[in-house]
Amino acid sequence: MMRFGRQRGSRSRFQRPERITKVDLSTRVGSVVLPNPVMTASGTAGHGAELGRYVDLGALGAVVVKSVSADAWAGNPAPRVHETHGGMLNSVGLQNPGVEEWLEHELPELAATGARVVASIWGFTVEAYERAAKLLHAAEGPAADAIVAVEVNLSCPNVESRRHMFAHSANATAEVIEATEVLGSRPRWAKLSPNVTDLTEIAVAALDAGAEAVTLINTVMGLAIDPVTRRARLGNGGGGLSGSAIHPVAVRAVADVHAARPDAVIVGVGGVSSGEDAVELLLAGASAVQVGTATFLDPRATERILRELADWCDDQGVRSTRELIGGAG
Repeated sequence: MMRFGRQRGSRSRFQRPERITKVDLSTRVGSVVLPNPVMTASGTAGHGAELGRYVDLGALGAVVVKSVSADAWAGNPAPRVHETHGGMLNSVGLQNPGVEEWLEHELPELAATGARVVASIWGFTVEAYERAAKLLHAAEGPAADAIVAVEVNLSCPNVESRRHMFAHSANATAEVIEATEVLGSRPRWAKLSPNVTDLTEIAVAALDAGAEAVTLINTVMGLAIDPVTRRARLGNGGGGLSGSAIHPVAVRAVADVHAARPDAVIVGVGGVSSGEDAVELLLAGASAVQVGTATFLDPRATERILRELADWCDDQGVRSTRELIGGAG
Protein backbone atom coordinates (compact mmCIF):
# COMPACT_ATOMS: atom_id res chain seq x y z
CA MET A 1 0.00 0.00 0.00
CA MET A 2 1.21 3.49 -0.81
CA ARG A 3 2.30 5.63 2.13
CA PHE A 4 3.70 8.66 0.91
CA GLY A 5 -18.41 14.99 -10.36
CA ARG A 6 -20.02 18.24 -10.23
CA GLN A 7 -22.55 19.42 -12.84
CA ARG A 8 -22.12 22.99 -14.10
CA GLY A 9 -23.89 25.47 -11.86
CA SER A 10 -24.46 23.02 -8.96
CA ARG A 11 -22.79 22.93 -5.57
CA SER A 12 -23.02 19.11 -5.33
CA ARG A 13 -21.77 17.17 -2.31
CA PHE A 14 -18.38 18.90 -2.31
CA GLN A 15 -18.06 21.91 -0.05
CA ARG A 16 -15.56 24.59 -0.96
CA PRO A 17 -13.75 26.08 2.05
CA GLU A 18 -14.85 29.68 2.70
CA ARG A 19 -11.28 30.91 3.15
CA ILE A 20 -10.51 30.27 -0.50
CA THR A 21 -12.74 33.20 -1.47
CA LYS A 22 -10.59 35.66 0.54
CA VAL A 23 -7.69 35.38 -1.92
CA ASP A 24 -7.78 35.90 -5.68
CA LEU A 25 -6.55 32.52 -6.88
CA SER A 26 -7.12 33.09 -10.59
CA THR A 27 -4.21 32.69 -12.97
CA ARG A 28 -3.39 32.61 -16.66
CA VAL A 29 -1.37 29.96 -18.49
CA GLY A 30 -0.69 31.59 -21.82
CA SER A 31 -4.11 32.29 -23.31
CA VAL A 32 -5.88 29.97 -20.86
CA VAL A 33 -7.52 31.63 -17.86
CA LEU A 34 -7.99 29.37 -14.83
CA PRO A 35 -9.91 30.03 -11.59
CA ASN A 36 -6.96 28.80 -9.56
CA PRO A 37 -3.45 27.45 -10.19
CA VAL A 38 -3.90 23.86 -8.95
CA MET A 39 -4.30 21.06 -11.51
CA THR A 40 -3.89 17.33 -11.58
CA ALA A 41 -0.77 15.93 -13.26
CA SER A 42 -0.97 13.73 -16.33
CA GLY A 43 -0.66 10.04 -15.62
CA THR A 44 -1.86 10.30 -12.02
CA ALA A 45 -5.56 11.10 -12.26
CA GLY A 46 -6.76 8.61 -14.86
CA HIS A 47 -8.11 9.17 -18.36
CA GLY A 48 -11.37 10.74 -17.22
CA ALA A 49 -13.45 11.36 -14.12
CA GLU A 50 -11.90 8.72 -11.84
CA LEU A 51 -11.08 11.25 -9.11
CA GLY A 52 -14.59 12.66 -9.26
CA ARG A 53 -15.64 10.41 -6.36
CA TYR A 54 -13.29 12.31 -4.08
CA VAL A 55 -12.79 15.79 -5.54
CA ASP A 56 -14.97 18.45 -7.13
CA LEU A 57 -13.13 18.38 -10.46
CA GLY A 58 -14.84 21.55 -11.59
CA ALA A 59 -13.34 23.40 -8.60
CA LEU A 60 -9.76 22.69 -9.71
CA GLY A 61 -7.84 24.88 -12.10
CA ALA A 62 -7.91 22.05 -14.63
CA VAL A 63 -7.74 18.28 -14.93
CA VAL A 64 -4.78 17.05 -16.96
CA VAL A 65 -5.57 13.53 -18.14
CA LYS A 66 -3.29 10.61 -18.92
CA SER A 67 -1.44 10.83 -22.21
CA VAL A 68 -3.15 9.30 -25.23
CA SER A 69 -1.67 8.32 -28.57
CA ALA A 70 -3.17 8.10 -32.03
CA ASP A 71 -3.53 4.33 -31.60
CA ALA A 72 -4.18 2.26 -28.49
CA TRP A 73 -1.06 1.16 -26.60
CA ALA A 74 -0.74 -1.69 -24.08
CA GLY A 75 2.10 -0.23 -22.03
CA ASN A 76 4.88 -2.04 -20.19
CA PRO A 77 4.93 -5.44 -18.44
CA ALA A 78 4.16 -5.71 -14.73
CA PRO A 79 5.17 -4.85 -12.10
CA ARG A 80 4.77 -1.22 -13.08
CA VAL A 81 5.01 0.68 -9.79
CA HIS A 82 7.45 0.49 -6.88
CA GLU A 83 7.33 2.62 -3.74
CA THR A 84 10.60 4.33 -2.80
CA HIS A 85 11.79 6.64 -0.05
CA GLY A 86 9.94 9.90 -0.63
CA GLY A 87 8.16 8.83 -3.78
CA MET A 88 7.69 6.04 -6.27
CA LEU A 89 9.09 4.59 -9.45
CA ASN A 90 6.71 3.87 -12.29
CA SER A 91 7.02 2.23 -15.66
CA VAL A 92 3.42 2.08 -16.80
CA GLY A 93 4.54 2.73 -20.34
CA LEU A 94 1.81 5.19 -21.34
CA GLN A 95 -0.93 2.58 -21.63
CA ASN A 96 -3.97 4.17 -23.24
CA PRO A 97 -7.04 3.41 -25.37
CA GLY A 98 -6.14 5.80 -28.20
CA VAL A 99 -7.44 9.30 -28.90
CA GLU A 100 -10.72 8.30 -30.56
CA GLU A 101 -11.71 5.86 -27.78
CA TRP A 102 -10.82 8.47 -25.15
CA LEU A 103 -12.91 11.11 -26.88
CA GLU A 104 -15.91 8.80 -27.12
CA HIS A 105 -15.82 6.93 -23.79
CA GLU A 106 -13.84 8.96 -21.24
CA LEU A 107 -14.09 12.65 -22.08
CA PRO A 108 -17.91 13.06 -21.90
CA GLU A 109 -18.15 11.98 -18.26
CA LEU A 110 -15.21 14.21 -17.34
CA ALA A 111 -16.65 17.19 -19.18
CA ALA A 112 -19.99 16.66 -17.39
CA THR A 113 -18.31 17.42 -14.05
CA GLY A 114 -17.62 20.98 -15.20
CA ALA A 115 -13.88 20.35 -15.31
CA ARG A 116 -11.58 22.33 -17.55
CA VAL A 117 -9.70 19.59 -19.38
CA VAL A 118 -6.11 19.57 -20.55
CA ALA A 119 -5.64 16.67 -22.95
CA SER A 120 -2.21 15.06 -23.24
CA ILE A 121 -0.74 13.42 -26.34
CA TRP A 122 2.34 11.39 -27.13
CA GLY A 123 3.87 9.28 -29.88
CA PHE A 124 6.95 7.33 -30.89
CA THR A 125 7.44 9.42 -34.05
CA VAL A 126 6.80 13.00 -35.14
CA GLU A 127 4.14 11.69 -37.51
CA ALA A 128 2.42 9.89 -34.60
CA TYR A 129 2.24 13.14 -32.62
CA GLU A 130 0.76 14.87 -35.65
CA ARG A 131 -1.85 12.14 -36.09
CA ALA A 132 -2.88 12.37 -32.44
CA ALA A 133 -3.14 16.15 -32.75
CA LYS A 134 -5.28 15.88 -35.88
CA LEU A 135 -7.69 13.48 -34.15
CA LEU A 136 -8.08 15.89 -31.24
CA HIS A 137 -8.53 18.83 -33.57
CA ALA A 138 -11.35 17.03 -35.36
CA ALA A 139 -13.28 16.47 -32.12
CA GLU A 140 -16.56 18.38 -31.90
CA GLY A 141 -19.41 18.81 -29.47
CA PRO A 142 -19.92 19.94 -25.85
CA ALA A 143 -17.41 17.44 -24.44
CA ALA A 144 -14.68 18.56 -26.83
CA ASP A 145 -15.39 22.17 -25.85
CA ALA A 146 -14.18 21.31 -22.33
CA ILE A 147 -10.62 20.86 -23.66
CA VAL A 148 -8.88 24.15 -22.89
CA ALA A 149 -5.34 23.11 -23.86
CA VAL A 150 -3.23 20.17 -25.00
CA GLU A 151 -0.11 19.11 -23.16
CA VAL A 152 2.39 17.59 -25.59
CA ASN A 153 4.24 14.93 -23.60
CA LEU A 154 7.73 14.96 -25.09
CA SER A 155 9.24 12.60 -22.52
CA CYS A 156 8.68 9.61 -24.77
CA PRO A 157 11.14 7.33 -26.60
CA ASN A 158 11.81 8.51 -30.14
CA VAL A 159 12.11 5.40 -32.31
CA GLU A 160 13.37 7.59 -35.15
CA SER A 161 16.39 8.50 -33.04
CA ARG A 162 17.40 5.20 -31.39
CA ARG A 163 14.75 5.56 -28.68
CA HIS A 164 16.21 8.71 -27.13
CA MET A 165 13.44 10.90 -25.73
CA PHE A 166 12.19 13.78 -27.85
CA ALA A 167 12.63 16.01 -24.80
CA HIS A 168 16.35 15.23 -24.73
CA SER A 169 16.90 17.22 -27.92
CA ALA A 170 16.05 20.85 -28.65
CA ASN A 171 15.66 20.07 -32.36
CA ALA A 172 13.41 17.05 -31.81
CA THR A 173 11.32 19.01 -29.31
CA ALA A 174 10.84 21.87 -31.77
CA GLU A 175 9.96 19.43 -34.57
CA VAL A 176 7.16 17.85 -32.54
CA ILE A 177 5.74 21.18 -31.40
CA GLU A 178 5.71 22.41 -34.99
CA ALA A 179 4.02 19.19 -36.15
CA THR A 180 1.22 19.68 -33.61
CA GLU A 181 0.28 23.07 -35.07
CA VAL A 182 -2.63 21.14 -36.62
CA LEU A 183 -4.38 21.63 -33.26
CA GLY A 184 -5.24 25.09 -34.54
CA SER A 185 -6.43 27.46 -31.84
CA ARG A 186 -6.02 24.97 -28.99
CA PRO A 187 -3.00 26.05 -26.90
CA ARG A 188 -0.09 23.64 -26.64
CA TRP A 189 2.00 23.09 -23.50
CA ALA A 190 5.29 21.21 -23.88
CA LYS A 191 5.96 18.76 -21.05
CA LEU A 192 9.71 18.36 -20.69
CA SER A 193 12.16 16.00 -19.02
CA PRO A 194 14.70 17.01 -16.34
CA ASN A 195 17.08 14.29 -17.50
CA VAL A 196 19.12 16.61 -19.69
CA THR A 197 22.25 18.75 -19.44
CA ASP A 198 20.60 22.07 -20.31
CA LEU A 199 16.84 22.18 -19.82
CA THR A 200 16.65 25.89 -20.61
CA GLU A 201 17.81 25.33 -24.19
CA ILE A 202 15.07 22.77 -24.78
CA ALA A 203 12.40 24.87 -23.08
CA VAL A 204 13.28 27.87 -25.25
CA ALA A 205 13.17 25.66 -28.36
CA ALA A 206 9.65 24.50 -27.43
CA LEU A 207 8.45 28.05 -26.86
CA ASP A 208 10.02 29.37 -30.04
CA ALA A 209 8.38 26.52 -31.99
CA GLY A 210 4.90 27.55 -30.86
CA ALA A 211 4.24 26.16 -27.37
CA GLU A 212 2.36 28.65 -25.19
CA ALA A 213 3.82 27.13 -22.04
CA VAL A 214 6.25 24.52 -20.78
CA THR A 215 5.37 21.99 -18.10
CA LEU A 216 8.35 21.37 -15.82
CA ILE A 217 9.10 18.61 -14.97
CA ASN A 218 8.40 15.02 -15.85
CA THR A 219 9.85 12.16 -13.80
CA VAL A 220 13.53 11.64 -13.02
CA MET A 221 15.05 8.43 -14.38
CA GLY A 222 15.65 5.82 -11.69
CA LEU A 223 16.20 2.14 -11.02
CA ALA A 224 15.38 -0.13 -8.07
CA ILE A 225 16.94 -3.58 -7.67
CA ASP A 226 15.69 -6.38 -5.42
CA PRO A 227 18.76 -7.54 -3.44
CA VAL A 228 17.34 -11.07 -3.07
CA THR A 229 16.42 -11.75 -6.70
CA ARG A 230 19.15 -9.39 -7.97
CA ARG A 231 16.72 -8.18 -10.60
CA ALA A 232 15.03 -4.87 -11.33
CA ARG A 233 11.87 -4.38 -9.30
CA LEU A 234 9.95 -3.08 -12.33
CA GLY A 235 9.01 -5.30 -15.23
CA ASN A 236 10.59 -3.00 -17.80
CA GLY A 237 13.79 -2.41 -15.84
CA GLY A 238 14.13 1.26 -14.91
CA GLY A 239 11.36 3.76 -14.41
CA GLY A 240 10.50 7.34 -13.62
CA LEU A 241 10.89 8.67 -10.09
CA SER A 242 8.15 10.99 -8.85
CA GLY A 243 6.97 12.35 -5.52
CA SER A 244 8.49 14.52 -2.80
CA ALA A 245 12.01 13.32 -3.59
CA ILE A 246 12.06 15.25 -6.87
CA HIS A 247 10.45 18.48 -5.63
CA PRO A 248 13.76 20.39 -5.33
CA VAL A 249 14.63 19.28 -8.88
CA ALA A 250 11.35 20.74 -10.15
CA VAL A 251 11.86 24.02 -8.28
CA ARG A 252 15.37 24.34 -9.74
CA ALA A 253 14.14 23.60 -13.26
CA VAL A 254 11.37 26.19 -13.05
CA ALA A 255 13.74 28.79 -11.60
CA ASP A 256 16.40 28.16 -14.26
CA VAL A 257 13.95 28.47 -17.16
CA HIS A 258 12.34 31.55 -15.63
CA ALA A 259 15.78 33.18 -15.23
CA ALA A 260 16.77 32.34 -18.80
CA ARG A 261 13.43 33.37 -20.31
CA PRO A 262 11.52 35.66 -17.91
CA ASP A 263 8.56 35.86 -20.29
CA ALA A 264 8.18 32.07 -20.40
CA VAL A 265 4.88 30.70 -19.15
CA ILE A 266 5.62 27.74 -16.90
CA VAL A 267 3.51 25.05 -15.26
CA GLY A 268 5.41 23.59 -12.32
CA VAL A 269 5.06 19.94 -11.39
CA GLY A 270 7.07 17.58 -9.22
CA GLY A 271 6.55 16.51 -5.63
CA VAL A 272 3.78 18.95 -4.76
CA SER A 273 2.19 17.58 -1.59
CA SER A 274 1.34 20.77 0.34
CA GLY A 275 0.29 24.35 -0.18
CA GLU A 276 3.82 25.53 0.60
CA ASP A 277 5.19 23.24 -2.12
CA ALA A 278 2.88 25.02 -4.56
CA VAL A 279 4.05 28.41 -3.27
CA GLU A 280 7.68 27.39 -3.90
CA LEU A 281 7.00 26.64 -7.55
CA LEU A 282 5.06 29.86 -8.02
CA LEU A 283 7.89 31.87 -6.47
CA ALA A 284 10.34 30.09 -8.76
CA GLY A 285 8.41 31.33 -11.79
CA ALA A 286 5.46 28.99 -12.39
CA SER A 287 2.02 30.39 -13.20
CA ALA A 288 0.29 27.16 -12.12
CA VAL A 289 1.15 23.81 -10.56
CA GLN A 290 0.17 20.19 -11.01
CA VAL A 291 -0.34 17.61 -8.28
CA GLY A 292 0.47 14.00 -9.11
CA THR A 293 1.96 11.36 -6.84
CA ALA A 294 0.34 12.89 -3.74
CA THR A 295 -3.04 11.70 -5.03
CA PHE A 296 -1.96 8.07 -4.72
CA LEU A 297 -1.76 8.54 -0.96
CA ASP A 298 -4.68 10.94 -0.69
CA PRO A 299 -7.12 11.15 -3.63
CA ARG A 300 -8.34 14.46 -2.18
CA ALA A 301 -4.84 15.96 -2.24
CA THR A 302 -5.60 18.53 -4.95
CA GLU A 303 -8.43 20.15 -2.99
CA ARG A 304 -6.39 20.05 0.23
CA ILE A 305 -3.40 21.68 -1.45
CA LEU A 306 -5.63 24.35 -2.98
CA ARG A 307 -7.09 25.08 0.45
CA GLU A 308 -3.63 25.20 2.03
CA LEU A 309 -2.41 27.55 -0.70
CA ALA A 310 -5.31 29.92 -0.06
CA ASP A 311 -4.80 29.75 3.70
CA TRP A 312 -1.06 30.44 3.34
CA CYS A 313 -1.75 33.48 1.17
CA ASP A 314 -4.36 34.72 3.62
CA ASP A 315 -1.97 34.32 6.57
CA GLN A 316 0.85 36.08 4.68
CA GLY A 317 -1.30 38.95 3.47
CA VAL A 318 -1.02 37.91 -0.16
CA ARG A 319 -4.09 39.16 -1.98
CA SER A 320 -3.53 37.29 -5.25
CA THR A 321 -1.46 34.23 -6.10
CA ARG A 322 -0.34 36.11 -9.21
CA GLU A 323 1.77 38.27 -6.87
CA LEU A 324 3.88 35.21 -6.13
CA ILE A 325 4.87 34.29 -9.69
CA GLY A 326 8.64 34.65 -10.07
CA GLY A 327 8.87 36.41 -6.71
CA ALA A 328 11.85 34.50 -5.30
CA GLY A 329 14.79 36.80 -4.48
